[in-house]
Amino acid sequence: MKVVGINGSARKDGNTAILIRRVFDELEKEGIETELIQLAGKKIRGCTACMKCRENLDKHCSVKNDFFNNCFDKMLEADGIILGSPTYFSDLTAEMKALIDRAGYVSKGNGDLLKRKVGAAVSAVRRAGAIHTLDSINHLFLISQMIVPGSSYWNIGIGREKGEVAADEEGMNTMQVLGQNMAWLLQKINS
Repeated sequence: MKVVGINGSARKDGNTAILIRRVFDELEKEGIETELIQLAGKKIRGCTACMKCRENLDKHCSVKNDFFNNCFDKMLEADGIILGSPTYFSDLTAEMKALIDRAGYVSKGNGDLLKRKVGAAVSAVRRAGAIHTLDSINHLFLISQMIVPGSSYWNIGIGREKGEVAADEEGMNTMQVLGQNMAWLLQKINS
């Protein structure tokens, strides 16, 4: 089994990556392979609604000159997907939104490619707005017929400066429980 985590932050190895890696710790304890993809410095443009993905039926977006298809291939290979984003003005990053829009279109247009994969959203936040960020990510999971595990609290960690989220004891515990629940669910689905 494999879980891919996609960090939608413009800051490589920042708070969002720390949260995803905390979930990974629990998955790896259960023998589940993990891979982190960081969108920092990568170009992912928004969906143009050209509908070519529904004509071509090749499990790819017709826009080939950015990083989207690389990410989507990893999502298709994985049993579980973690999408993480810092909270920017009570929502996710533009790069994560572009990834979600295009992944949703390509998946739905090619026979619900993400159906029954396990999906988890995480968000780093300075103060407030993270629930909307999680909700935006979870919309992709739910419309894609994915299975979403819960945790002991909302999947957020509080911290502004790089690394501060690691001091959020409750947030880090929430990621630990999320990882445990995600591992349990993946094992049940694959047994």
